[in-house]
Amino acid sequence: MTPLGEIVSTARRRLSWLVRDRFPNRKVVRDVQGVRLVLPWSHRLPDYAGPGSPYGQNLVELAHALAEAAPPLTVLDVGANVGDSALQILNATDGRVLCVEADTFYLDFLHRNVDADDRITVVESLLAVDDAAAATTAVRTGGTTRFVKGEDPDAMPSIAPGALRAAEPDFSELRLVKSDTDGYDVALVPAVAEAWADSRPVLFFEYDPYLTRIAGYDPLSVWPRLEELGYREAAVWNHAGLPVGQMTTAELAERSPELDDFPAKRPGSRSYWDVALAHEDDDRARGVLDRLVPRAQTR
Repeated sequence: MTPLGEIVSTARRRLSWLVRDRFPNRKVVRDVQGVRLVLPWSHRLPDYAGPGSPYGQNLVELAHALAEAAPPLTVLDVGANVGDSALQILNATDGRVLCVEADTFYLDFLHRNVDADDRITVVESLLAVDDAAAATTAVRTGGTTRFVKGEDPDAMPSIAPGALRAAEPDFSELRLVKSDTDGYDVALVPAVAEAWADSRPVLFFEYDPYLTRIAGYDPLSVWPRLEELGYREAAVWNHAGLPVGQMTTAELAERSPELDDFPAKRPGSRSYWDVALAHEDDDRARGVLDRLVPRAQTR
């Protein structure tokens, strides 16, 4: 697409969002990357995940490869939203998914989308550690939710990772953890990894320094914590779902400022990484990451 064409396309998309955001409760049915979903009209997912788009497919490919390398596949989906990740994973391979969602607005859509699939279990809770449990007011933007401290709590009650594991014995052996919680991932992912330390699950999460700081956390704090738990190398994709390469946790910390530089290049935009880490003792999972994101690709 030419630069002019890209500008026109972006303008049209933003105009569409402006109109759709005025009707947040309107329900629509959309086919997104192989699965049919009931969505709020304002949801951005169909815009990002159009035909041929790699958006979100890194997680699906990772789940499929893990299911083949070391079945059975059991997944914890933190911040399940409307259930798109869970359904796309189970459309690609067999397994079981534990969806955790705290936003009452998106829980309605989640249940509409996944309740017919007995391989999916929904937990209506806010997965939280430390003072994150006090952040119970939902801030919704274009299909995602982050929770902040406020006077009008509208989140489900919180649950700690250890309590979640005890409450869901069918998922005592996790193979994959996916977390997308708009900034809280740097606190939640290490806590989940510690709660399921004996399972050594693969960790997949969105690393967004901008939202992490809004949530009140230091973006760099996650890397030494994961290293202590035995997670030292990661496969990395950019915000569009395209491979960046493999990095050590030290390299991730060193290169993290690249994400802060992004808005200066494109005003009004920001960038993030999708990262997947396999435990240092999990040779099969490390082999999967090597196939998905070859080490030679790192730049």
